[in-house]
Amino acid sequence: MTSRVSFNLVTWNGARYLPDLFASLENRTLKDMAIRIVDNASDDGTMDLLRHLPNATVIRNARNLGFAAAHNQAIRLSLDKWAGEDLSRCYVIVANQDVVLTPECLERLALSLEADRSAGSAQGKILRAFLEHPEDDYLAQTICADRVDSTGLRPSRSRRFTDRGAGELDDGQYDEPGEIFGPTGALAVYRASALESVRFEDEFFDGNFFMYREDVDLAWRLRRAGWKSLYVPSAVAYHHRGLAGSERPGIFERISNRRKKRPFLSMLSTRNHHLTLIKNLGVLEAVFWSPWIGFVEGRQMLYALFFEPTVLRGLVSGIRLWPRMLAKRRAAVKASSVGWRERSKWFS
Repeated sequence: MTSRVSFNLVTWNGARYLPDLFASLENRTLKDMAIRIVDNASDDGTMDLLRHLPNATVIRNARNLGFAAAHNQAIRLSLDKWAGEDLSRCYVIVANQDVVLTPECLERLALSLEADRSAGSAQGKILRAFLEHPEDDYLAQTICADRVDSTGLRPSRSRRFTDRGAGELDDGQYDEPGEIFGPTGALAVYRASALESVRFEDEFFDGNFFMYREDVDLAWRLRRAGWKSLYVPSAVAYHHRGLAGSERPGIFERISNRRKKRPFLSMLSTRNHHLTLIKNLGVLEAVFWSPWIGFVEGRQMLYALFFEPTVLRGLVSGIRLWPRMLAKRRAAVKASSVGWRERSKWFS
C-alpha cells in the first residue's frame, strides 16, 4: 500500500493500560506506520513507558489540554510531515490509550479508506475489555470479552448519539460491512484530506470541548461536508469500558450510570452535547424535528434540575463559548455540501 498512515495516541495517566496497547502494536501487520504520542502531563509513570517505545515521536504537554486539543497537536504534526503529499491517500488513526488491537485491525481500517475514496472516516468492530484484579500489579490482567463496545455512532431523532450495539453480546449481528454516521473516538481512522476540509483555524476536533462528544461533532461536520463513514467489522479491537450496561438502558439504569460519573465529566458531556447542537443543527432541521428534540432536552433539563445541579452550572458556563461556537457554525455551513432534507435522513 502506497498510502501514509499516522497512529496518533493521547495519554494521560494510562500506565495500567499502555503495556497491552504497545504489545498489540508490536504485533500489527501494518508495519509502514508512524507513531505519534501526545502526553497530557501524566504523573503515574506513563512517560517512563513512552521513553521505551521505539520509533515513536512523543510530545509532552506541561498541563492536561484534554483529548481534543492534544489530538489536534498530533494531527497538525502529521499534516506537517505530509507537506506536498496527496492528502487523499494519507490517513490519521486516532486512538484511546485503553484500547487493544488485533494484528490486522489497523491495516484493514486503512485499506477500507484506500478502496473507497468517497469515505472520510472508518471504524472497526470494537468489543469490550476489562481489568481483572486491578488492585494487584502481579495478578492484574486484561480480559478481552465478546460483548460489543461500539460498531459506530448511532444518531436518534432527538439528536442524541449512542454507540451502536453497546452492551450486546457479539453473536455476529454486526458482521456486515456498511456505512455508519461516524466513528467513535476510541479508535477511528480519518482521511487527511477529509480532516482538512472541515478544519477550523488549527482545529480538527473542537478544542473547546476538552473531552467528550468531540467525535460526534467531527462526524457530523464530515457528513455535512459530503464524506461518508465506513464500518469495517473485520477490523477488531478491544476497549476498556467494563462489561456492565446495555445499549438501551432503562430509566433507572441511566440514572445509576450517570451517578457513577464524576460531576465534572457529566457536566462536560452535557455541555458539549449542547455545543454540538449549536454548531451543527440546521434551523429548518430544528423546526421539523422540534417535537423529538424538545421532549428529550426538556426531560434532561428537569432531571438535571433535581438531581444534577452541577450540570446546569456547566451549561451556564458554556454560554461564554457561544460566540466561538457560532463562528465555528458559520465555517461548518460554508463547508457543507448536503441539504437539510438529506441530513434529516441520517436521523430517521
